Amino acid sequence: MRPYHKIPIIECGEMLVEIPLELFAVESPHPYKKLGAPYGEHSPYFLRESVVENLISAQNYLQLLRPHWRLQIFDGYRPVAVQKFMVNYAFGEALQMAGLTTDELSPDKSQAIWEEVYKIWAEPSLDEKTPPPHSTGAAVDVTLVDDTGEIVEMGSPIDEMSERSHPDYFANSSDPLAQQYHDNRQLLCLIMEKAGFQRNPREWWHFSLGDQMWAWLNNEANPNNPVVARYGRIV
Repeated sequence: MRPYHKIPIIECGEMLVEIPLELFAVESPHPYKKLGAPYGEHSPYFLRESVVENLISAQNYLQLLRPHWRLQIFDGYRPVAVQKFMVNYAFGEALQMAGLTTDELSPDKSQAIWEEVYKIWAEPSLDEKTPPPHSTGAAVDVTLVDDTGEIVEMGSPIDEMSERSHPDYFANSSDPLAQQYHDNRQLLCLIMEKAGFQRNPREWWHFSLGDQMWAWLNNEANPNNPVVARYGRIV
């Protein structure tokens, strides 16, 4: 169980709505759909209505600081079936990176690989008290696109299973390029937090608003003014 799973959920019943993609940059076709992830009736470009409104606010803040830059929406709503599909895919990738096959896996090696996978991926839980953040429609993976239409370099790709994914990985580097990566991550965080989002402490690209992780991070920063989650899992 993750620390944020202790946060109560009081579902507000807000609808999933489609993100107005004409306002944002987007990768097409969607990376997980290309792999065969089973999305069902909703595409990955859906979020709760208020989350979409705040995402538009973040985009507006960005353009005040960097005219003609845009947020790129990588992933939004993710049914538990997709979460399970991607967790299994990530396990296969980690296995390949380790130079192993399933036939060579001892229980200890298997456990070690799963631990690496779950450092990035939430477990595909069907327990209503412990939903994966993306399955609530309140979490979004984003990056930045500059005024030439190029993706801004962040120092690691989204979903990379390494410490480079940690938001402050490059913070203390004296290398100018690494410092630029950190500055780009800070810009992304600044505009998202200004719009009410909270950033996943382990992923520079993952932000949420209204789910358990968001509430937990708010409560860590403001223990005298605790909040609960207002978005639970959407089937």
